[in-house]
Amino acid sequence: MCGLVGFAASGERCSDRLALAMAALQHRGPDGQGESLRGNVSLGHTRLSIIDLEGGAQPLLSACGRYVLVANGEIYNHTELRQELLEGGARFQTRSDCEVILQGYVVWGREILNRIEGMYAFALHDIERDEVLIARDPLGMKPLYWCQSGEGVRFASEIKALLALMPTTPDLNSTALLQYIEAQHPLSRNTPFQGVERLLAGEALLIRNGRRAEQWRHWCVNDVSHASPVDPIAELDGLMQTVFTQHQRADVPIGLFLSGGVDSTILLGLMRRYGMEDIHTFSLGFPDSSVGDELDVATRLARHFGTDHRVLTPTADEMLTRLPRVVWAADDLMRDPASLPTLLLAEEASRSMKVVFSGEGGDEAFAGYGRYRTGAMERFLKGMLFPGTGGFRSRGDLRGGVAQQLLGSELLAARRRWREALTESWQSRPADWTPLQKMQALDVEHALPDNLLVKADRMLMAHGVEGRMPFVDRRLVSWGLSLPDELKQDRREGKKILKSWATTFMPAEHFAAKKRGFYVPVNDWLQGDRLVALSRVLSSNAAIREWFEPAGVQRLLADQGRTQRSGRQLMTLLQFALWHHFFVQSSTSALPEVSDPLSLLGA
Repeated sequence: MCGLVGFAASGERCSDRLALAMAALQHRGPDGQGESLRGNVSLGHTRLSIIDLEGGAQPLLSACGRYVLVANGEIYNHTELRQELLEGGARFQTRSDCEVILQGYVVWGREILNRIEGMYAFALHDIERDEVLIARDPLGMKPLYWCQSGEGVRFASEIKALLALMPTTPDLNSTALLQYIEAQHPLSRNTPFQGVERLLAGEALLIRNGRRAEQWRHWCVNDVSHASPVDPIAELDGLMQTVFTQHQRADVPIGLFLSGGVDSTILLGLMRRYGMEDIHTFSLGFPDSSVGDELDVATRLARHFGTDHRVLTPTADEMLTRLPRVVWAADDLMRDPASLPTLLLAEEASRSMKVVFSGEGGDEAFAGYGRYRTGAMERFLKGMLFPGTGGFRSRGDLRGGVAQQLLGSELLAARRRWREALTESWQSRPADWTPLQKMQALDVEHALPDNLLVKADRMLMAHGVEGRMPFVDRRLVSWGLSLPDELKQDRREGKKILKSWATTFMPAEHFAAKKRGFYVPVNDWLQGDRLVALSRVLSSNAAIREWFEPAGVQRLLADQGRTQRSGRQLMTLLQFALWHHFFVQSSTSALPEVSDPLSLLGA
């Protein structure tokens, strides 16, 4: 797991800002850095060493001297690809998993994108043709941002590094800001800055002479076809064995974030099943809050499997003093409340681990969410209110007249556009797909790469920890989506096939508990003196006053504590103010100290 940055200039010069951009990615690669300055292309890399600790430094240069590679992530089937390439005469220079991208491109060209399985983002410079190919993994586990100007094309693993490459900070994107407020995060290609785009999951971009030449999807969720396996349990068992054993490959120990839910429980069982010993597990909860957690379940599981278990029960102050780091780490505006506990887990894991397993993706691949089990009439009525998305994920966070009171003029003008990415995604599905498949696909295309995987990547990489998520493997996601609905859910539960398979090697009682989401007690935190200080900050902050109506902000403050939504919306404003402070006002590249976010903003 690493960070990459690059600039393909339209003239004969390299970026003199490369060092600044690499410094902005230091947290992603604390074990080393390297650069390639050839012709009009500058590439930089910061390294977190997981495989080939001594010899896997980047950039990698092909033996013929024509190709240069910088890559972020892990290629899980690198052993199999390496053997195939060696049999064809390839000469490898390292044991790095990422070298199979370089050697594979020499032999197969773009076809390498259809052969590698993993989480990755990379840039490959063809010196002879003056071309740079940048690409991102099928599910969007690893990030990549890019922008084009008259000077050329810039790209980086994180927006903060891209900003360091740019002479001036771009204007803000009001549509992306509204998506952050309504949907929790920008959608699809959108980012908070005009002209800065996400490369989509499963997308590739060819840059020639400092200009975008081609752009295409090498994998899309619509590529999944229907399947009716004769023995689905046996088929899933064989597939999971392949996927999980490939995910185990590392030259360092691997831990586990153990929530107590179905997905992390299965991962723990697989770690034992496939011979992993001395397992370190990490859990976090809020036992004194007004909402429940699954700490008791996680502790019982850790005891059953004999893990070295660490339980975190942070106070409100311990959580909120990490909020500036959460906002800085995310940089692409994202307000998932689970980001705070994820950051704390990564901070704790980093003391002893470089790699952890995490359970993201199981709900999307195997239909675990309760929202997937809405009835046809409910979907119809919601679809009438919000046409174009089948009534699924169609409402924003702002209810009633709150939007009119709260949003400034630019954000109000963007309201008619913020759902377009969701509408287009829903309507693009094959005609023979069921509503369940369409709902799963919408989450695979947006909830995962736009939110959950942003959270996982940024919070872990802020502390130099690699997160591996076996349930987000393309092969598993494709298989889960392809199944008939009745294998995945009924009116009472989801993940039917996943749970049935898991009970073939684990006790059934591990999966008997009702699904509970992970709740973060934001409302409990924003009370008393802290709420008074927050009121002062939000009332006087220049960024808040520029984008929001003061009367609407005061209404939210007055409503605090009456509903769960009020605290969440106040945190939305606070995180925006912090984000604006870091990336618009000061453009800092340094990880902020643990500090009171309100004091940072002048309370």
